[in-house]
Amino acid sequence: MRAIVVNEPGGVDALEVVDRPDPEPGPGDVLIRVVAAGVNRADLMQRQGFYPPPPGASDILGLECSGEIAAVGAEVTGFAVGDTVCALLTAGGYAELVSVPAGQVAPVPEGLDLVDAAGVMETACTVWSNVVMVGRLQPGETLLVHGGGSGIGTTAIQIATAIGARVVTTVGSEEKAAVCRELGADVVVNYREQDFVDVLRDDPPNVILDIIGAKYLASNVSVLAPGGRLVVIGLQGGTKAELNIAALQRKRGSVTATTLRSRPADEKADIVAPTVENVWPMIAAGKVRPIVHSRFPLADVAQAHQVLEESSHVGKVLLTM
Repeated sequence: MRAIVVNEPGGVDALEVVDRPDPEPGPGDVLIRVVAAGVNRADLMQRQGFYPPPPGASDILGLECSGEIAAVGAEVTGFAVGDTVCALLTAGGYAELVSVPAGQVAPVPEGLDLVDAAGVMETACTVWSNVVMVGRLQPGETLLVHGGGSGIGTTAIQIATAIGARVVTTVGSEEKAAVCRELGADVVVNYREQDFVDVLRDDPPNVILDIIGAKYLASNVSVLAPGGRLVVIGLQGGTKAELNIAALQRKRGSVTATTLRSRPADEKADIVAPTVENVWPMIAAGKVRPIVHSRFPLADVAQAHQVLEESSHVGKVLLTM
């Protein structure tokens, strides 16, 4: 099979199309013939040498895919050869075939194109697990999501709106602001023109979903509502910052940092199941949809990474087989 790997960390020219042996599914796995794969910022970090795959995982890039089941392991129930599915992966999505534990696989949501379904699992599982399961966002509360134009951001806006929450988001362009408003964001802050701290001083969020990390830590804590929950899922703004514990105490707030890729298969299955149960009906009802910016054939993977690096995209970038 064809697959994408990185032999030496670097720029987009480090991405290589190689031939690899076809994977074999284990007893609890399904083998998926990949139709499309989502491109995520974690893939860029892996290519650059900052985010290696967990021990024992494939070196093939790709954390989510969609396709058709080509084979099932002896212990798998609920799936059959020929089913169209999407999957949350530890690695291996940038390939023509991938083997994945059955608990990380889900049917394609009703009414969703099979290719577009490649961009659903990573964002939906990330948002549901962090905003709802960890952040405990409730109807009537306010969510602040940084990077509203990203795949995570566009998904978070829609899911939060669907459950009856208000949404505030930060973006870097008027084009992205317009899309976020269309998706349901109540307040959109262009961080190139405004400081979100000033905007939210009298409108504090109950939950913050943060992809920036160190650079925004103090500001995020300062705007939290009493009892607020800050959930950090990204480190685009650095890894180390000073936390004013007294300021957090005054808010009776909490800070949680999470990651999805390195969790064991059973924990991922415990995230996939409630995500499918709650978000798939939202997709079927038209309340949530993947925003796809562009699709690239597998051989043009360097261009796909370039688009993501430039941050000019809105929503997801996909690779097709």
